[in-house]
Amino acid sequence: MIKITFYRLVIIAFLLIGFNACKAKAQKEERPNIIFFIADDMTRDMFNFLPESKGKNLTPNLDKLANEGTIMMGQHVSATVCTPSRFNVMTGKYASRATNPHFVQQIKKNEGQRVVEWNTHIMPGEANMASLLQEAGYFTGAVGKNHVIEVEDWVNVPLTADASDSKVMKQQVANYKATVEAYQQCGFDFAEGIFYENPDFNGPRALAVHNLDWSAEAALKFLDQTDEEPFFLYFATTLPHGPQDAKRAWDADRTITPIGKLDKAPTVLPHQSSIPARLKEAGKPVNDRKANLLWMDDALGALINKLEERGIADNTIIFFFNDHGQFAKGSVYQGATHNPSVVWQKGGFKAGHECQTLVSNVDFMPTILELAGAKRDRSEVDGRSFAPVLAGKKEKARESLYFEIGYARGVRKGDFKYMALRYPEWIENITLKERKEILEAYNKKLKIRGKGPNNLDPEAPFGHVQIIPGGGDAEFPATKRYPHYADADQLYNLKEDPKETNNLINDPAYKEMVEEMKAELMKYVSTIPGSFGEFKEK
Repeated sequence: MIKITFYRLVIIAFLLIGFNACKAKAQKEERPNIIFFIADDMTRDMFNFLPESKGKNLTPNLDKLANEGTIMMGQHVSATVCTPSRFNVMTGKYASRATNPHFVQQIKKNEGQRVVEWNTHIMPGEANMASLLQEAGYFTGAVGKNHVIEVEDWVNVPLTADASDSKVMKQQVANYKATVEAYQQCGFDFAEGIFYENPDFNGPRALAVHNLDWSAEAALKFLDQTDEEPFFLYFATTLPHGPQDAKRAWDADRTITPIGKLDKAPTVLPHQSSIPARLKEAGKPVNDRKANLLWMDDALGALINKLEERGIADNTIIFFFNDHGQFAKGSVYQGATHNPSVVWQKGGFKAGHECQTLVSNVDFMPTILELAGAKRDRSEVDGRSFAPVLAGKKEKARESLYFEIGYARGVRKGDFKYMALRYPEWIENITLKERKEILEAYNKKLKIRGKGPNNLDPEAPFGHVQIIPGGGDAEFPATKRYPHYADADQLYNLKEDPKETNNLINDPAYKEMVEEMKAELMKYVSTIPGSFGEFKEK
């Protein structure tokens, strides 16, 4: 029998502690840091990696990610306005599954149909990317635009409010604190530099400007607080969404924030005065669109520089995602749903420079959880991980993709796209007098925001996402770009007709394809809450 002395036991204990510490450190190093950078309303001409806009922009940091990482050319978005797209990303679920009170209250009025628009919020305690990563040991942070987390104590402060009124500013501060608390309840350890909404809907006009420097400063503060545990940073910029004019965007007063004026402007990004100079030096047009894009790229660059400075770039994955296509925003046309993204890591992915695999934005959450080693029951989400695709493995591709926005639903399968527009009976019965009242009220709101009316005809077809003659401001451009926008049923051959101008729905040669696509749509709506015309009755 071997005699173990006290001293030998002490030595063994120390060796075990050292072994476990090394093991824990190795496990930490194996689990990547994650940054999810989400832009707001980028247009296709803003991406240098797309053929139609190659080299037209000064975006060195986005170019770096695209050149060194993988461009997901098959990326699509399920719901094509800001809020539900973010809901898709953060929950891995279709937006019709939202349970926040405002969304649910609308169901009865719409005869059981769920109308997805700027109304699908993540509720406190609801499982989402941040809370699940937090449970898995990640340090989680959020900066920038909210527009997706439910803030139950939020009180609306109109654009016409007076920022010099102490009561108004007291409410602004209370709203900000409530937003930070809501983020904490949803799994974020850190939340600063937050805009509740787009500038025009975030409070008084005097404060209705973008301040990316303020949000970027908060992001760098978060990165400086990361230590032993891996981290997840959700950076949602308010750009390049409007307002785009210089004095409310790239050349605005950097001391202005939603909670008042700072004593000193942040200095974490290149000074705004350098923006036109750099554009001119690069031979690019000097205008608000190009300037705002460069400003946003500067924020991305600040993150990359901080990673390098701290020596953690080698173990960080960056996702760059634009919330939806802008050409057909608020619809399920390809101009809204097809939306390439970029995934970057040092040394790249085995998937290569470009990946054509069809993926949806509901796939981000399960992908990131898999990369982080945080397992999740696939039955609880609609998304599926594309981490194996990035790793170069041959995975069975999605046979189809599902889209939903407002009163429209759609599916893409192979080269074909089918969409259906179904309004509840109360909308079909709206009188001409009511149409006029709706349009006048909406155009009055646009005037308060300094915008003119898009449409003056009360008999124009309603939009897909808003019951406004001619469509709301977000979707109005698409109503003019797509000749069959108001058709109840539409079928397109995307290979032959990528701009979706030739509706094949009544072409006898495509009768079987129509039936096949309708059956595919029915598969989705049958498993998702809410009715939808003849596809699923309440």
